[in-house]
Amino acid sequence: MNLTRTSESQPGEMAMRIKGILFDLGDTLLDFGEVDIPSMFEAGARLAYDYLNELGQSLPSFARYHRRQLWAIRLNYFKSRFTRREFNSLEVLGRLSQKMGHQLTDQHVLELAWLWYEPLSRLATVEQGLPAMLERFRDSGIKLGLVSNTFVPGQVLDRHLRQEQLLDLLPVRIYSCDVGYRKPNGNIFRIALDRCGLAAEETIFVGDSPQADIKGANAAGFISVLKDSARKHISDNCPAAHRIGSIMELEAIVAACNKQ
Repeated sequence: MNLTRTSESQPGEMAMRIKGILFDLGDTLLDFGEVDIPSMFEAGARLAYDYLNELGQSLPSFARYHRRQLWAIRLNYFKSRFTRREFNSLEVLGRLSQKMGHQLTDQHVLELAWLWYEPLSRLATVEQGLPAMLERFRDSGIKLGLVSNTFVPGQVLDRHLRQEQLLDLLPVRIYSCDVGYRKPNGNIFRIALDRCGLAAEETIFVGDSPQADIKGANAAGFISVLKDSARKHISDNCPAAHRIGSIMELEAIVAACNKQ
């Protein structure tokens, strides 16, 4: 079902051509569906544990290793919510490895971070036609990028995006774990605009969260688009300028905005 709602221009308003589109990542560009987080975390722990064994590192039992990593991530997660600043799980994994006496290079730690994330990456799907649509946007001169709330290292997410053939189509990628700020904090939106060389009023922001994405984008002055594939927010009083059920409806919104 097409959920698009297009606003009409007011008399005397000048048309504003869309010059940029920024996206949220999870459940906007990459769809993960319903995720059993504990199972995913355990699967990632097993891959990381086996990798460390292959490297000849000294390890406790798997149960102890898994528990130690889990509590470290949870502690940093709740701390980040209290301080409203993001953490980077790559740093957490590095510190824990040092405490266990592991001799690891930066590349080893990065591979560990990927292995923790890899089971989740297998669940991701991309809507058919998305890469081609992004290519059309790019070829028309629209600048593209993403802004994601995540403690997963940017290098890991870039690796996943490369697998999905999306990385080169999103030259500007702002991850909260790299800049410290989380949506809806206005700083992360301003950083994205600065790196793209865009003004907010000529830029669309697409996300699936009314609070983080739409509230933050509206406050920053973007044209906001709520992606609500499961229609979870159909009855919400969400102040998005537009609503879509499929990311592929975005082309119609861009065309409508450019005609206003």
